[in-house]
Parts: sequence; C-alpha cells; structure tokens
Amino acid sequence: MGFSVVVLESDPRVAQSLAGGLSSHFHSVHLTRSGDELRERVAKHRPAVVILDMEYSRLTDVRNLHNDFPTLPIVCTHRIPDEELWTAALEAGASDVCPADDVQNVLTSVLRSMAVAKSSAA
Repeated sequence: MGFSVVVLESDPRVAQSLAGGLSSHFHSVHLTRSGDELRERVAKHRPAVVILDMEYSRLTDVRNLHNDFPTLPIVCTHRIPDEELWTAALEAGASDVCPADDVQNVLTSVLRSMAVAKSSAA
C-alpha cells in the first residue's frame, strides 16, 4: 500500500513543484486549495503527512489539525520562514517549517517527519 500526502499551497507554481518532487516518493499527492478541502482529504485519504502553506493558513489551523490527527506529521512551508514562525508552528503541533520554494528541503523534512511518527507509533 502506497503512502499519500496532502498539500495545501497557495502558489500554484510552488504546488506543482512540490507535487513533482513528492510524486517519486508517494503513491499519490493531493493538492488542495482551502483548509476545508484539506481536512476533507485528510479524513478521506489518511495521508502519511500533510504539507501546509503558512502564508495561507493560520497557527490555529495547524493546532486543530494536530488535535484531530495527533499522529499525523505536519510540515509547514513559508516563503520566508523566520525563527518566530518556526517556534510558534512547532508549539502548535507542526513537525517542521521549511522555505516553500526549497522542494528538496521540504521532501527531506517530510520523510524525516514520517520516520519519527512511525517510530513513535511503534
């Protein structure tokens, strides 16, 4: 059974770039355009990880998602992440925060977050 990933990314160019990088590691990549659509996809597909655009989402979205799906890794992206955002996102339940345009960094973080989630579930 292949893993899937759900991505909420406001910039279509970045979304396509992430989808391209992720598609070689995941059975399916679901791109979403809204928080409601993201939650629907997460509930339906039970992805291995979620990637959340912090320029589009709020910390409460991260917190609510983490509360509803506590074992689900959430990797946040931002055009220009700073330490304050990173700290706040981690406190809200995110696994990591990466620059949105650095696909390799996001991918590395996603795979690391999945490994951590899997080992803590074992």
